[in-house]
Amino acid sequence: MSYNYLYKLVLIGDSGVGKSCLLLQFTDKRFQPVHDLTIGVEFGARLIEYKKTKIRLQIWDTAGQESFRSITRSYYRGAAGAVLVYDVTRRETFNHLASWLEDALQHSSPSLQIILVGNKSDLSKRRAVNYEEGFNFAQEHGLTFLETSAKTGENVEQVIFIL
Repeated sequence: MSYNYLYKLVLIGDSGVGKSCLLLQFTDKRFQPVHDLTIGVEFGARLIEYKKTKIRLQIWDTAGQESFRSITRSYYRGAAGAVLVYDVTRRETFNHLASWLEDALQHSSPSLQIILVGNKSDLSKRRAVNYEEGFNFAQEHGLTFLETSAKTGENVEQVIFIL
């Protein structure tokens, strides 16, 4: 299928925050509750139309474990956008955002667009990070912010169109 533009996006963040589930929801519109840990990188693609222009998105789902960090850094090369993901039910994933952001800024082009995503918003009873904290982090670092649910699909499409 033909397209006018090709954009590479990378999903980054700690292990278990839902990056693979976000990828699956965006590419296949489905949720898979049990996922193996990503080793290195997984890849998905989707053709979208925006203002009558066909765009092919390559979405790279990176491993979140520290042991894969050096491999993950190579995937920033050529990326137009990054989705920085944390789990709203696990504070430690929010606490690691600054490190992920620094990594992305150091190993990517200066034009990289980054959006902050608080995932698993459907688990409100287990929430450990409130909306305002995510919003404030995004404001402090000049990022756009959304909360999503890879399970229900809430705001998943918006993430891509905002980028």
